[in-house]
Amino acid sequence: MKLLQFILSLTITVSLIIVLNTKISVVPPVGKFLDPFHGFWQNAEAEDFIPETALNVKGLKKGAKVIFNKQWIPHIFAENEEDLYFLQGYVTANFRLWQMDFQTMAAAGRISELVGPAAISLDRENRRKGMKMAAENSEKEMMADPELSKVVTAYSEGINSYINSLKYEDLPIEYKLLDYEPELWSPVKCGLLLKYMANNLSFRNSDLEYTNGIQMFDKNTFDLLFPDVQPEQDPIVNGTTEWTFDKVAIDTPSTPFTIANELIDRPLLDKQPADIGSNNWAVAGAKTQSGNPILCGDPHLGLNLPSIWYVVQLTAPGINVYGASLPGSPNVIIGFNDKVAWSVTNALRDVVDWYKIEFKDDTKSEYKLDGEWVKSKMVIEEIKQRGTISYFDTIFHTKWGPVMYDDTFRPGSGKSHCALRWVAHDKSKEAKAFYLLNKAENYKDYREALKHYHCPAQNFVFASTEGDIAMVIQGKFPVKFPNQGKYLIDGTNSENEWQNFIPAEHNVFALNPERNFVSSANQHPVDQSYPYYVFADGYEYYRNRRINTLLDSMNQINANDMMIMQNDNFNLRAKEALPYMLQQIDESILKPNELGIYKELSEWNYINDPFVKGPTFYEIWQDILYVTIWDEFKNAKVDLEWPDPFTTVKLLKEEPDFKLFDIENTDKKEIASDLIKIAFSKMVKRVEKIKTEEGDEKMVWANFKNTTAQHLARLEPFSVPNIPNGGNHNIINATSERHGPSWRIIVELDKNGVHGWGVYPGGQSGNPGSYHYSDLIYKWSKGEYYPLKLLKPEDDKDAGIAFVQEFKPE
Repeated sequence: MKLLQFILSLTITVSLIIVLNTKISVVPPVGKFLDPFHGFWQNAEAEDFIPETALNVKGLKKGAKVIFNKQWIPHIFAENEEDLYFLQGYVTANFRLWQMDFQTMAAAGRISELVGPAAISLDRENRRKGMKMAAENSEKEMMADPELSKVVTAYSEGINSYINSLKYEDLPIEYKLLDYEPELWSPVKCGLLLKYMANNLSFRNSDLEYTNGIQMFDKNTFDLLFPDVQPEQDPIVNGTTEWTFDKVAIDTPSTPFTIANELIDRPLLDKQPADIGSNNWAVAGAKTQSGNPILCGDPHLGLNLPSIWYVVQLTAPGINVYGASLPGSPNVIIGFNDKVAWSVTNALRDVVDWYKIEFKDDTKSEYKLDGEWVKSKMVIEEIKQRGTISYFDTIFHTKWGPVMYDDTFRPGSGKSHCALRWVAHDKSKEAKAFYLLNKAENYKDYREALKHYHCPAQNFVFASTEGDIAMVIQGKFPVKFPNQGKYLIDGTNSENEWQNFIPAEHNVFALNPERNFVSSANQHPVDQSYPYYVFADGYEYYRNRRINTLLDSMNQINANDMMIMQNDNFNLRAKEALPYMLQQIDESILKPNELGIYKELSEWNYINDPFVKGPTFYEIWQDILYVTIWDEFKNAKVDLEWPDPFTTVKLLKEEPDFKLFDIENTDKKEIASDLIKIAFSKMVKRVEKIKTEEGDEKMVWANFKNTTAQHLARLEPFSVPNIPNGGNHNIINATSERHGPSWRIIVELDKNGVHGWGVYPGGQSGNPGSYHYSDLIYKWSKGEYYPLKLLKPEDDKDAGIAFVQEFKPE
């Protein structure tokens, strides 16, 4: 059935491309593509398909074995590390080549080479961010490390060995559809992949939105809307660590912070979705049934196909690790070995600052710095475009970094040329951190490994068979004076530069706290006792408090308890907001259709289970209410940061007559209750419209939410829509329409043998014509898991094994 569905959907897709696409240059040569012996037919695989099992591969030093279990997870056994990473590259490319290639081309600003001018804006964005420059800086650092250079070189050679073995009929279907061929791999592409993740998780331009905001509102109002931290926050480390170090001192400029005296009216880059985040926690043996620590993690990222992750076991002398890898980068990123386990969540810290550049004239060859004119560096980027001539983009580099916004890129009426200083541009070797983590045996090894990790900052949770649990907020963080980098900075004054970085040993951490657990969920990292200034936009306020409430109340915990908790659908935001919202509605005057919705919401238990309607009514109501409240932001002629949901609910309940609650375009002075009533009425009308157009079943939460695992190239037949799943953003099971737990892992650290469980919304194969392209999705959606067993070479006859590949040097 999978084979038939693939062929039918692809045939329809290709037919539509041929019929509807007038730019014949981006359509595959039809005869070649439809050739039954070489074209897309060769990408269809039956459910019982088994790849070739005996391979002679050029580049291997010795023989090796790869055992594939029934989920097609490879367990790679090699006699030395170079062969191990060579085979990791080879096997990953075998199943994920197009994904690896496409993501690194996107990071490098090269998608226009594939699809033409339609992608020029995206490519210019990534060139101007300095993504390629950042990857090249990382490559230099990786290759200067004798140990790491062997790893990334072997990994790259393994990928290239696979690429060189391919004929046209072997190419992934996306190459045939887009009519191009893969390039050979190199270590700089490993760097690009890591910068691709750094961009997704750490890039911000909220400084510019805050700059607009503080000029539109008085400072008291602005600080009320955008506090550095709310007193109700439950930080990652809260009074559990004594800071015994001497803080690194920096000079505070004579003017504490300076901002441009103009509104930045240019259209800014789109913000990263609020759904990107993660949960992780570890509980000590004192709280578990077995007496062993248990570690849990679930990073919340885009629900993509092929999946973001490729699960693998890597075994050679000195290493035996299992977990999720990033296709295109060696090592395991989240996983465990026979001594330790670790997982990560995004650590929200401000590691991007924006500087206003004053150029001498329109040539931009000189800019002002400390009263003098300093030469800028001009870089001309050639962006090749399929089907037409190249686009040449001129980018000017300053002391601070590349000028991203100028009069040629997203221009406004002003002259606010903005350069960015981003930690991701600096030399780094994050791959070394994961290489050492994969081999770590204890807490000391874990801390030593993390010293090499810079960006994107992550909350690394840890547990070991020795009984330790820990959390470290790890990254390369500039030492900042209060409010530094919160707004657009005066780039003419070098006093505003980053003077130093927080030493790794000063980073926020917790080791074996008295409460017997550690956790993080993208909230504020630390309480006010921490001596360094900490700031970021977008802190989470709900998942973290729910996690801590549950863990604090639990004892005799086992792995099954943790599975249930990772799939928890309790909506704390609704519990704190909905009763107040309902109190503002006069039930006695409601019409029958309004009363039905009111009662449904009144009886709802705040649990976003997939097959109920309460979450749908609440979601529509809160979304309309949010936009109704902040009409000043919606109607603004410049880009603004909007107040977060927690602040919004807090103001509704505590300051119902807050001045911004008054709707701008009405004569009446509205207060909180008026807005809630207006939003309720609009919600009912929207519900009725949806029911009329799509039927009553659309009100069921899973149907309304329409969780979709989307193909990277947005090819609909290669996507999986309507995944029946509960949860939502701000919920532990943070599954929204396009984002969610991209990998769930649970590990029990038993000295007699570590036990693991995991699942993710995808499949091991990147081939849409394979049964294993999406076979894990529905187990994931039901909250079920597969065991993650560290195999030995002699386990190749076990019942859970699908096939074995034997590799020999050519």
